[in-house]
Amino acid sequence: MNHEEAVQSIWRHSEGAPADDAAQMKEIIRYATLAPSGHNTQCWRFRLENRSIAILPDLSRRTPVVDPDDHHLFVSLGCAAENLVQAARAFGFMGNAEFSPATGGVITVALERSKAEESPLFKTIPHRQCTRTDFDGKPLAPEELRLLEAAGTGNGVAVILLTEREAMEKVLEYVLQGNTFQINNPAFVNELESWIRFSDGEAIRTGDGLTARSTGSPPAPRWLGRLLFRTFFRVKPENDKYARHIRSSAGIAVFVSNADDKDHWVEAGRCYERFALQATALGIRNAFVNQPVEESRLRPEFAKALGLGDRRPDLVVRFGRGKEMPRSLRRPVESVLV
Repeated sequence: MNHEEAVQSIWRHSEGAPADDAAQMKEIIRYATLAPSGHNTQCWRFRLENRSIAILPDLSRRTPVVDPDDHHLFVSLGCAAENLVQAARAFGFMGNAEFSPATGGVITVALERSKAEESPLFKTIPHRQCTRTDFDGKPLAPEELRLLEAAGTGNGVAVILLTEREAMEKVLEYVLQGNTFQINNPAFVNELESWIRFSDGEAIRTGDGLTARSTGSPPAPRWLGRLLFRTFFRVKPENDKYARHIRSSAGIAVFVSNADDKDHWVEAGRCYERFALQATALGIRNAFVNQPVEESRLRPEFAKALGLGDRRPDLVVRFGRGKEMPRSLRRPVESVLV
């Protein structure tokens, strides 16, 4: 199987409902695995239970440098939970997701039989992607912004949409500061490099990580890819790229939680995923620019600049219209089932 065949196999819609319950559950989980995760680590496992599916954190896939408190890990679990609920509805189940810190951070999605209904958000799951390229710079319509704000709002989580150029430039200042800190940190660079899949063969074999293609780079043998990465991954060109990306965007979405705990991190993930699916339905692309919230020395100052008080800024996302980029891969369902 080549890379394109792998992409088509993974990023597909089901052709009709599976005949038996077990096959349905696996297909619902497959949709959940199409959620985003930091560095595409796919930091989740799934356990089939009586009338429910449990989503468990896979701590072997932590990224302790960029995500020392596992914030992004639990956000990723929330993204998977939202996909799972949307897919369950399409297969005739009403899903109710509950997070339990007391059980090690497990999300349990209780399933009850209901009428099968494919929501507009469900239909976009195989088309959603984090698009790491320039956008067209054109503003969005007020109704589009309203729909994005509604999709990105949840229980104790709000999304702030910044579309004025002055506000976006202020965010850019923090993105560039955070990016500079990260690139100058050898541990960050080593961790990032470990999750880059430089060749198609490596990407297909692991089914995870950031493919070179998804960042606009040509595939290469790992030895050559590492050499080029170490040569060209420098502060100035990366900062120039982020400045171009943000200035070509229609706006920036900042997801904010009322409390800084795992329950809200999971909810932030669900809100972001709905936002991303709604954006996809509107033909709008998005990509993370999370440096201001990943760098702990910047996050309080960033929150103060946004007037957030005690609330935590969870995610920073640029959005706008642009071309589709090559896709990352996913591991098969069997490899994430407990």
